[in-house]
Amino acid sequence: MTIIDKDVTETVTGKRKRSVKTPPEGGVQPGADVAELAVVFARQRDGFAGSAVPSLHERRATLLKLQRLVEQNRLVFIEAANADFGTRAAFETEMSEIVGTISIIRYMRRNLRSWMAPRRRSASIWFKPAKNRVEPAPLGVVGVVSPWNFPLHLALIPAATALAAGNRVMLKVSEFTPHTSAVLKRLIEENFSRDVFYVTDGGGEVASAFTKLPFDHLLFTGSTQVGKIVAKAAADNLTPVTLELGGKSPVIVDADYPIGRAAATVAWGKLYNGGQVCISPDYVLVPQGREKEFAIAVVEEARKLYPKAAGNPEYTAILNQRHYDRITAYVTEARSLGAEVISVEDPELGRERRQLPLTMIINPPEDATVMKDEIFGPVLPIIGYDGDETAADFVNARSTPLALYVLSAVKRHQKRWLSRIASGSAVVNDMMIGYLQNDLPFGGRGGSGYGAYHGREGFDAMSHLRPVMYQRAIFGRTGGQMLYPPYGKVADLLLNLMRRV
Repeated sequence: MTIIDKDVTETVTGKRKRSVKTPPEGGVQPGADVAELAVVFARQRDGFAGSAVPSLHERRATLLKLQRLVEQNRLVFIEAANADFGTRAAFETEMSEIVGTISIIRYMRRNLRSWMAPRRRSASIWFKPAKNRVEPAPLGVVGVVSPWNFPLHLALIPAATALAAGNRVMLKVSEFTPHTSAVLKRLIEENFSRDVFYVTDGGGEVASAFTKLPFDHLLFTGSTQVGKIVAKAAADNLTPVTLELGGKSPVIVDADYPIGRAAATVAWGKLYNGGQVCISPDYVLVPQGREKEFAIAVVEEARKLYPKAAGNPEYTAILNQRHYDRITAYVTEARSLGAEVISVEDPELGRERRQLPLTMIINPPEDATVMKDEIFGPVLPIIGYDGDETAADFVNARSTPLALYVLSAVKRHQKRWLSRIASGSAVVNDMMIGYLQNDLPFGGRGGSGYGAYHGREGFDAMSHLRPVMYQRAIFGRTGGQMLYPPYGKVADLLLNLMRRV
């Protein structure tokens, strides 16, 4: 789940289980200084230039090492994530960070041979007996900047993809999840040469310098605002960039879809990881007049999932106080503007532990902040629409979302919604699990980013798909040589034929 890192705004301007050590006061682990980044980058680039392209066997071995690193340290990562969030559901860490990461890496290993293979392309008849191929080649040194909300998965999957493509990797992990970042940094240092795979957990100065390095490719996961800064920094080096950003991902509840079923789906999607997922449903469009009916149904379904939020170890908390205050301010403002607010339980019960209950806002004004910012938490605007075109226009008037969710039981309605509303990805009759489909690319469009990774598309994004023409002679000459000067009757004949065919 490509996820937004709001805190990056400040940033950019082992086989045996080990205990998670408490990071230094201030939340930031001692990381690299800026000078070290330049040294490591130079060593990685020199190492890439001086070594043979990694073989299939070598790449698979690298991926297997990463896979086992996650498998053998899963309990440490679960403990670290819980420490970073204050309360992080162990199941959600296991599902997203551990199982999700292992599944994708395993899929890469199984499909790497076919991805690396030369791809046949037709040769022009005039240049026969030539043969054409597209041959994937490593780019060189790839930079990855990962966010805090899935600090293991969204760090390792882009890095693993780059390694699968034969590259060297420099990874900047988030300092806002210091426990997880420290564990990951230590394990990579113990298992990989820094000339191949390097991790830094440095703060703002390091992050800024990192994005300015002349990488051969840079992948950033974070907010749209910071994505623009990263793209500008990369542009100075003509570095290609994959931006996995966010956006307000809408849910369309079709008039034909059962409200109870829609409520159950939305409640799960909105509460997963405390709503701190960039493909989390950001707002819901329901047929006009059914807004409160839907909100009440969501309350019922949320209580089935979590009989209580406050003090529940399975209910993930908001990462830090700053984000908690930001999210609750949306609710306060909407209420002051006259919108009706419905909470699953009293938010004061979980305030100390930052466990904010699911809170719905009925028809907030369009100029309310909650309808402008990506919410990134368990607050859900519910908006009534009086016709399909009105709903589509409402979504399309905003920045292109990273994900679109269509809840509809009628196929022609599904197709109509999908054809009318632009988005980076889409899921019909479910939430978020489109990200978990290993053979589907994942990426944004417009304000939600550009470029994609996962599956073959991810491998291709981290590769140079080099076109190669192999020319072969027949009777001592090639097709191209027929057009060499001095031009005679044969060349004229060929030219005439080329005009006609």
